Amino acid sequence: MATPVEVPKLGNTVEECLVAKWRKRKGEAVSAGEVVAEIETDKATFELQAPVSGTLLETFFDEGALVPVFTNLFVIGEPGEDAGAFRPQGLAAGTPAGAAPGTSPEARAPRTPESASAATSGQDAPIPEVAGAGQANAPSGAFSPRARRFAEERDFHPPPITGSGPGGRVLEEDVRRAWYSSPRVSGAAARRLEEGAEIRSEGSGIGGTVLSADLGPPATRVSGIRERIARRMRESLASTAQYTLHSWADASGLLALRARVKAARAASPDQPDININDLVIYCAVKALLHMPEVNAEFVDGKVYQHSEVHIGFACDTPRGLMVPVIRDAHKLTIAELASRARELAAAAVQGTIAVDSLAGATFTLSNLGGLGIESFTPLLNPPQVAILGVGAIHLKPVRRQGKVEYVDALALSLTCDHQIIDGAPGARFLQVVREKIENVEKLCTI
Repeated sequence: MATPVEVPKLGNTVEECLVAKWRKRKGEAVSAGEVVAEIETDKATFELQAPVSGTLLETFFDEGALVPVFTNLFVIGEPGEDAGAFRPQGLAAGTPAGAAPGTSPEARAPRTPESASAATSGQDAPIPEVAGAGQANAPSGAFSPRARRFAEERDFHPPPITGSGPGGRVLEEDVRRAWYSSPRVSGAAARRLEEGAEIRSEGSGIGGTVLSADLGPPATRVSGIRERIARRMRESLASTAQYTLHSWADASGLLALRARVKAARAASPDQPDININDLVIYCAVKALLHMPEVNAEFVDGKVYQHSEVHIGFACDTPRGLMVPVIRDAHKLTIAELASRARELAAAAVQGTIAVDSLAGATFTLSNLGGLGIESFTPLLNPPQVAILGVGAIHLKPVRRQGKVEYVDALALSLTCDHQIIDGAPGARFLQVVREKIENVEKLCTI
């Protein structure tokens, strides 16, 4: 029996998802649990798995399509079963899967082994058969013999051009005009262009001929998530007045507490695993309770100060930067906070995190200390008004009672929106964070 698979509801605010990639194509066999498609929200990419084994009978939407939630996306069943009954309303029958809207059957057809080998073996690819613009009834072989010979003699592979002959037929003059208005390309360069390379400079050959050395590597289109990250970073800088304060905290207590945790786990593996980042997040939460004006959002000229602390933490994943959110972090013990952070980070890396777990943060912490970065300038995540950057622990010389001592210093960088938080309040908050970190052994009960 055929089994339809819907676009799931991935969060309370998600109404539609983008079909990012089809892992399987119509007619292919799939096993239960095998990934069939990747879909994207505005925050993350998710994998849709086959609930049953069988054959992929139909895929109803193209890559790049926005599909409402609870809409059938594909159907799995036995070969020969009819999937038409599951076709979403308003979608025309016969729409091929994976095709961009409006493309012709020829453009959608997969490359044959012969055409693929021609592109890579150095042989000339055939001259495209181009009908004139607006000539729906033009013959399929629209190049005249003289036009074809002119192009073949020069190893010229023109883009689609408008034929001036009867019925849109491409004449020699049409190809000649395209030839003289296009950059000259050597045979080796033409083959690399077919493989995706791009012309990055003027031709350095005789008469301006584009040589292989004038080409750049094939461009790679960034993912949807990467585009959204870029857009949010631009919006962050354009919509806020950001400044960053740098300080440090004595990390002796952090290191001592972490050592005790490791010793306890060595003796009893069921003891909670709490790392340095968990401890810093815990201290930041306590600081936000002390200075709630930093735990705020600025939206449309209004400041919303929160009594609850929903703290986000930057997480590096194969799909790009994500910021999972520990909701009601102020109500959690250090062990509970560490456990929740670990669960969210694992889900983000695996691509299974719920959309609701990536939204609603009132403050964000970004830690690059594990990568050896001593200090950096974190960018705000609007509408939040502050973000804390955490760097590496490093030895720092400090003068104490007339003597120079070396301490383990944890780098701290606080970026604030000057529209809401002036420099002095920002500096005071950083002092509170520092005080919490330096007294973490009294703050935490482990």
